[in-house]
Amino acid sequence: MPTSAPVVLLVSEHHHALLADQFGRYAREYDVRTARSAAEAAETIRSARAEGRTVALLVHDGALPDAHPLLAFAEWRELVPTARRLVASPYERFLDDSENLRHGLAAGKFDAHLLMPRGVRDEEFHGAVCELLSDWGSTAVAPEVDTVRIVGDADATLERAISEYTGRMGMPTLVHAPDSPVGVEMTAAFTAAGGEVTYPLVSLTGRPPIAPRDVRTVAAAFYGPPQPVGSTDTVDLAIVGAGPVGSTDTVDLAIVGAGPAGLAAAVYGASEGLSTVVVEADAIGGQAGTSSMIRNYLGFPRGVSGMRLAQRARLQAMRFGARFSTGWEVTALETGDGRHRVVTDGGTVEARAVVIATGVAYRSLGVPGIEELVGRGVHYGSATSVAREMEGHDVVVVGGGNSAGQAALHLARFARSVTIVVRRPSLAETMSHYLIDEIRWNPRVDVAPCSQVVDGGGNGRLEWLDVHDTSTGHTTRREAHGLFLLIGAAPHCGWLPPEVARDAHGFVLTGRAVPEESWAAGMPPADLATSVPGVFAAGDVRAGSMKRVASATGEGASVISLVHAHLAP
Repeated sequence: MPTSAPVVLLVSEHHHALLADQFGRYAREYDVRTARSAAEAAETIRSARAEGRTVALLVHDGALPDAHPLLAFAEWRELVPTARRLVASPYERFLDDSENLRHGLAAGKFDAHLLMPRGVRDEEFHGAVCELLSDWGSTAVAPEVDTVRIVGDADATLERAISEYTGRMGMPTLVHAPDSPVGVEMTAAFTAAGGEVTYPLVSLTGRPPIAPRDVRTVAAAFYGPPQPVGSTDTVDLAIVGAGPVGSTDTVDLAIVGAGPAGLAAAVYGASEGLSTVVVEADAIGGQAGTSSMIRNYLGFPRGVSGMRLAQRARLQAMRFGARFSTGWEVTALETGDGRHRVVTDGGTVEARAVVIATGVAYRSLGVPGIEELVGRGVHYGSATSVAREMEGHDVVVVGGGNSAGQAALHLARFARSVTIVVRRPSLAETMSHYLIDEIRWNPRVDVAPCSQVVDGGGNGRLEWLDVHDTSTGHTTRREAHGLFLLIGAAPHCGWLPPEVARDAHGFVLTGRAVPEESWAAGMPPADLATSVPGVFAAGDVRAGSMKRVASATGEGASVISLVHAHLAP
């Protein structure tokens, strides 16, 4: 076991020996410790922190001799807010604990409730434990090993942007200083290859380092550009939103966007025999891919991060033959009679059908002083890769949707305080009830209703914000080390031609919402079909969509049946 191994703490008065035996399989890489009471557990946590160790997981059996289980978790959370929390109830008390602790679980006071193993090889139990440890490892600490190495200034804007991109693509990333051993080695390799050294340098899994100008350069180097029309690779389904795009003279389908809708279309299209290619302007997953934890997605009782959900969907689509390219923004859609051309700077894909699944982007705050500090304390989206840098500081999240709530709760694991600034009187109209409950219980998170950020600044990075209370008319200046903007939803539709009808806000019209002059033989298009035959829309980019991950996934899956109907002889 490494001398600095993270601590797994098992707390039980009567079952500590059984738990210690069950967690013996983790002792090689974790420092597994036991305690018999809440007070002893708190002292063990303090001792571990004094030794410079992190605490990865806290486990108790649901019945402590000196504290209510939820109050114990609350105390331990103050000591180690990043640790994951698990109740492992013994067989005879499991149903009672399920009822007694149900509200605490719903409010996010702990992360999971499991039945304590009664024998060897209880892989259902250990699978859940590994999920919790994996989630902790991917968000709370720097990765032990790296798939991507960046040499440069960890605080520089480009290095941060590359690290955020590779992290969202599921690739553990570390930034190394130029004078570090890794930095010296990569610089020498780049120089030996004849390159003129400029930082950052980036290397993926042992490949020769590159000196990228932007994130798209990194994406293209890792995944390749979309192949132009005339490539020798046969493709029936091209999805713009995720990896190298190959095509014959004409492919069957191009899907623009690799958020939940585009990924679902890729999985269902490829699994039904259509060869599939996905091209994405950014990282896989869209806005959902930035969520630190989605707890209400069907089939994930302990929640799943947006990155993991997106990468699992990508791997699932690849298993059926789909191919992906990222970093290539679609610049135009040229529609034709049975043939459409999806144009990017890296190549053009000609397709018999197109699915638009580009989702939405966060709206700009529009405050000049704040816009100048983007990447230096100001971030659009949850920017999970910088959350650890907020430790001990005050941060502000602007937005009232689920993404804002998820970001605030994740940041609260690190920041001294998190304030959610929202224009409405409360979060009830825009945020899911389970998130509101978790926010209400979390002592580090406050909500500032009827408020908006009107100014901000600092010496080279964000240091302060002015928040205006619209109900009182008062403006208050507060210290802030981070500002995370998750406001509104602007559709990615500027590249669409005028024949694809959109509403006043730019969202794509489908079905009966399409203007009657675009109907065929007096009949409206199908529910997910646009005003152009063979062009469909799914997910958040579609006017009238629900703006939820599950609904976008459903639309992405459903649209494939319409594609088949369109392509049928």
